[in-house]
Amino acid sequence: MANARKYWLIKSEPSTYSWDDLVRDGWTYWDGVRNYEARNNLRKMSNGDHALFYHSVRGTVVVGIAEVIREHYQDPTTDDERWCAVDFKPVRPLGRPVRLKEIKKNPRLADMVLVRRSRLSVCPVTRHEFRAVLAMADKGSD
Repeated sequence: MANARKYWLIKSEPSTYSWDDLVRDGWTYWDGVRNYEARNNLRKMSNGDHALFYHSVRGTVVVGIAEVIREHYQDPTTDDERWCAVDFKPVRPLGRPVRLKEIKKNPRLADMVLVRRSRLSVCPVTRHEFRAVLAMADKGSD
């Protein structure tokens, strides 16, 4: 039996690399992660996993869904073997962006890593949380 898809959230400052950049490029490698917990999350990703693409710092908003297309390998931006990268491609934009403040107001998402540990740049998302964010994107803002 194939492994079940896992879900993640990946953060990028839109001035550094935005959702529109990913769509334009067609794929990218997720590099430059220098936090051990975030790195360990990259190492747990499998081909076909989905990630919420989150614009951090400016906007603080989930804007799209990306898919893992290459599992972890040596980060090409460093020779330090402790760090890895993962390749992603865009799947689709959300129906509408979902703001962090909306996520924080949703009691079903109170335990989401994004809410509890907002500075972690690569974090797991449960299937329930992933679906809840998608449902929020399909509804009007509060």
